[in-house]
Amino acid sequence: MTLAGLFALWLLMSGLFKPLLIGFGLASVLVVGWITSRMDAQDGDHLDIRLSPLRLAGYLLWLLAEIARANWSVMRIILSRRMPVRQHLFRVPFSQKTDLGQVIFANSITLTPGTITVETERDNFLVHALGYDENDDEALAEMDRRVAQVETAGGV
Repeated sequence: MTLAGLFALWLLMSGLFKPLLIGFGLASVLVVGWITSRMDAQDGDHLDIRLSPLRLAGYLLWLLAEIARANWSVMRIILSRRMPVRQHLFRVPFSQKTDLGQVIFANSITLTPGTITVETERDNFLVHALGYDENDDEALAEMDRRVAQVETAGGV
């Protein structure tokens, strides 16, 4: 199933349907599958993915809107004559139960312009904000809640 998905993605991304290129794509996918199976046999480390596809799609749309809003805010800071930078380093607790959920949350913070996840600790992230506002804590709590809903809503 994974190999078929990889091959379909390869076809979609290449956009070329000549027999030689399709053969190269198929060979590439088979080599990747073989290497991956050998790696799995060595370490046995597997990522348990328990995400709801529909909720994940809704979350990604919401995240795009938040990224656009944050872009506007950072642009106002940069273009302002006085450059009202309010840098702040603060801790953000997370409620995700899996490593994948924590990665999604930390990367969502970093994708939002003006913020970056600096460090991961046992029960929180250390976050740097360019233009810190007291409402940032509430916005990050909302992001945490949405990621937790995506994570715990079911499985694929």
